[in-house]
Amino acid sequence: MLHTTIELKPDYSKAGISHSESVAKLVTYIIDTPDMIAVKKRPMVLICPGGGYGHLSPREAEPIALRMNAHGYNACVLYYSLVPDQYPCQLIEAAMAVDCIKKHAEEWHVMLDKLCICGFSAGAHVAGSLGTMWKDEVITKVLGGNSEDYKPSSMLLCYPVITAGEYAHRGSFDNLVGGDESLYDTVSLEKRVNADTIPTFIWHTFEDGAVPVENSLLMAAALRKYRIPCELHIFQKGSHGLALATRETACESLKEIEPECACWPELFATWFNQN
Repeated sequence: MLHTTIELKPDYSKAGISHSESVAKLVTYIIDTPDMIAVKKRPMVLICPGGGYGHLSPREAEPIALRMNAHGYNACVLYYSLVPDQYPCQLIEAAMAVDCIKKHAEEWHVMLDKLCICGFSAGAHVAGSLGTMWKDEVITKVLGGNSEDYKPSSMLLCYPVITAGEYAHRGSFDNLVGGDESLYDTVSLEKRVNADTIPTFIWHTFEDGAVPVENSLLMAAALRKYRIPCELHIFQKGSHGLALATRETACESLKEIEPECACWPELFATWFNQN
C-alpha cells in the first residue's frame, strides 16, 4: 500500500477569494503490489468525508478508502477546508485533487477513465459541486489549465446534502455561504445539473432525519431531466451518517449499524464496473 499525504494550496488570491491559513490535504491509499502483473492499472475513488462543513468525519474517511481497496480500487481521501472558509474554496480544492490524481496517474496506476469522486453528506455536496460545476470558470481562474483537467468520470453521492431550499440541511449551508441567501441558487446542486454533469450513483435512507431524502430525489430528477446516467437507491431504514452501515464504522450507540444498507458498496461496485 502506498500512503502519501499531499498538501493542496490553491492561490485563492487570483480570484479574490478569502481563505484562512488552513491547508487542504490529499491522502492516498494506493494498491502497490509489484508481483500482481495481471493488474497494472486500477479505478480511483476520491473520497470527501462529511461533517456539515464544520468538521470531517473520520468514519467516512479511511474506512471507506479501505473498503474501496477491497473492491480493487485505488483510493484517496480529500481533507478539504472547513468554516470559516466558504464557497468556492471546497469546490476548487476538489478540482485540484482530481488534477493531482491525473498528474500522478502513471505513478499511482490509475485508470483515468475510471475516476470517481465520492462524498458523504456535506462531503457529497463537495463531490456533487465538482460533478456539476467542473467547467465553472472560477476553477480555471484559480488553478489555470483546462476544465477537462478537473473533470472526474463519475460521482458517488451518499446521503447527500444537495439543496439550500425547502429540504436543506441548514447548518451545512450556514457554514458554506455564511447564511448569504443570494448564493442559495448557486450552491443548490439540483439547479446546477446540466448536460455536462457526470454519471451518478446515489443512495439515501427514507428515515434520514438530518438530511431529508428529498435531497437525493431532487438530484435524481434533475439528472433525469438532462438524461445523465444515474442509479438511485433509497433504503427504508437507517439514520443519517451510516458510513458503511456496519459495526466497523458505527459509534458507541451502534445506531449506525443497518444491515439493509450495508450492501451499498457492492451495489456501487457493480455500477462503477459497468460505467
